[in-house]
Amino acid sequence: MSLIISVASQKGGVGKSTISRLISREFAVNDFQVLIADMDISQSTCVHWNKRRLRDQLEPVIDVQLFGSVDKALKLAPNYDLIVFDGAPHATKQTIDLAKHSDIIIMPTGVALDDLEPAKDLAKELLGKGIPKEKIVVVFNHVGSSQAELEEATEYIKDKGLYVIGPYLPEKTSYRRASDDGKAATETTHTSTNQKADEVAQAIMNRIETIMQNV
Repeated sequence: MSLIISVASQKGGVGKSTISRLISREFAVNDFQVLIADMDISQSTCVHWNKRRLRDQLEPVIDVQLFGSVDKALKLAPNYDLIVFDGAPHATKQTIDLAKHSDIIIMPTGVALDDLEPAKDLAKELLGKGIPKEKIVVVFNHVGSSQAELEEATEYIKDKGLYVIGPYLPEKTSYRRASDDGKAATETTHTSTNQKADEVAQAIMNRIETIMQNV
């Protein structure tokens, strides 16, 4: 049975594709057959990223396909150990459909209220549709240098009863440069940024293991 992960947000620019690629790459390194289901047919961000990855013959190879519906992607589940859905922003119905089929829903967000409030609203909607709270995981992305801001954002999310991954992705040019070259956040040219991304990936994997043990 395939593991199904959805990376979802109702707001663009919070790092959905960054997290989708990070998770996919780390599982693929561990010999998982991985498919990224790019659900944003208008931008096709992960599809374009993978073309750059294939151009440079980067390993591990990660399959990426564009889908207009969740059902079409799920039909390929027998062929993969893991499907990572990179959800489209502003697609509430699709996001709810993804969540219902997922083992875990990862919600990336920045630390400003402009990002936190949409994350809170999406979580509230998912919970209202019967998605278990334990399956919703929040990860911070584009975090600046202010520890106080990060702590306030963490408390904001935890006050809503949601699980927050401790490690976070800082705001770094090297992550964008890596993406431009078809690489994931653990494949930058800097050891320190790779380590930060690896900590995020490992924390997500640990949370997945906990969730699956409790199923």
